[in-house]
Amino acid sequence: MNKCLILACCCVGLSVQAQTKKVDFIQSKRENKVEVMVGGKLFTSFIFPDNLEKPVLYPINAANGATVTRGFPLAPRDGERNDHPHHIGLWLNYESVNGLDFWNNSYNIPAANKVKYGWIRDTKVESTENGKTSGKLSYSSNWENQAKQVLLKEKTTFIFSGADNSRTIDRTTTLTAQKDSVFFKDIKDGMLGIRVTKELEMPSDKVEEFTDSQGNITKVSASGNGANGSYLTSAGKTGNDAWGTRGNWCVLAGVKDGQPISIAIVDHPENPGYPTYWHARDYGLFAANPLGQKIFSNGKETLDFKLAPGQSVTFRYRIIITSGEKVTPEVLNQQALTFSK
Repeated sequence: MNKCLILACCCVGLSVQAQTKKVDFIQSKRENKVEVMVGGKLFTSFIFPDNLEKPVLYPINAANGATVTRGFPLAPRDGERNDHPHHIGLWLNYESVNGLDFWNNSYNIPAANKVKYGWIRDTKVESTENGKTSGKLSYSSNWENQAKQVLLKEKTTFIFSGADNSRTIDRTTTLTAQKDSVFFKDIKDGMLGIRVTKELEMPSDKVEEFTDSQGNITKVSASGNGANGSYLTSAGKTGNDAWGTRGNWCVLAGVKDGQPISIAIVDHPENPGYPTYWHARDYGLFAANPLGQKIFSNGKETLDFKLAPGQSVTFRYRIIITSGEKVTPEVLNQQALTFSK
């Protein structure tokens, strides 16, 4: 049995025949977009339009068709939060790279302040490979300052696969320092992030403001907008207790449209800072930050990761979206073991 079929079987334990899904790519150079089709249905799109400060996967759909990412700011939906406009789909960047903030850059930053922020630009799709059980998309990008000086060259490969009740993304990103050394300060906002649909937010009794697609503002409690999600880590931390703790996987699970739905992120043993810290917020930001150790450990640990000119670092993550059934810790432990090999 090949590796792709093993991956599919591990997701939910059904038969090989039921799990095998064809993966195809539909590329639009005019829109700077590549649609990822699994079993003939849209899984996600890799988008890198000129008006975004980074390339992202957006939206992301579960196998049952439910969208697991937030719509705002690209396609706002009624009743969802409109904070943090830099939280779009699934992305990878960092808050402090040689002092430049790549994480928080968005259209909301005043022009006079943009010099403090970094862009991931000049994105090029290098190749796409359709497949009967998985598909591969590779791209390159530059991590730049406002003057378009390149700090890091990025090379990323996605492996997309699908099963009857699951969708999987394996992301491998290599960053190579260019003319100067690159310093990743220990800081809170990083590195692999996803902003989720309102149903996967955690319930809260705090009053929040929500804006509909026409700009109308309604004040409702977070628990009144359908939020029912909760975190669980490999170390057994749940809910808000997951934030700032380590684990080789973390899952955010809830119910949408009457069906169980979950998003799991699996860390890789070869990543710096393994096992990662979880920057997992109740309002729907779900992120793995292996480099913010001083922040999350309250000063007990320090990493301050550096790359010399020409030196590279690679980050590997597996993202598993499950629908129609509850994902179990046993399955995620097996996924982590399989991914580690």
